[in-house]
Amino acid sequence: MRGMAMVNQIGQVDQTVSGVKQTGVSGSQAAAADFSRLLNSSLTFSRHVSERIERRQIDMSGDRIDRLESAVDKAAAKGARESLVLLNDLAVVVSVRNRTVITAMERDNMKEGVFTQIDSAVIV
Repeated sequence: MRGMAMVNQIGQVDQTVSGVKQTGVSGSQAAAADFSRLLNSSLTFSRHVSERIERRQIDMSGDRIDRLESAVDKAAAKGARESLVLLNDLAVVVSVRNRTVITAMERDNMKEGVFTQIDSAVIV
């Protein structure tokens, strides 16, 4: 019974604190796994991007986090500082040096399709 309470608590934290994925408080193992993967991620999310992800309900499931981390690793290996990462229909700007996600937007929200203040792009 105590283990189930922990899963429910993790689901609540996932919804209200992470700002990355709204999973509700179902306590599902999938929600706990995604939240756990996010906590173990080497990336941090700025407050601005966390709010944007939550507000626009952008899916940042474990697979996307893994692909994003891999893209940041590739950019870092090439000496990038500020990188645009394109993940299918999601564009993410990352400070490679401190591994912080600065902004994220889906294709529908890319009005002009112009990104500034970047020195590289990684297409995943």
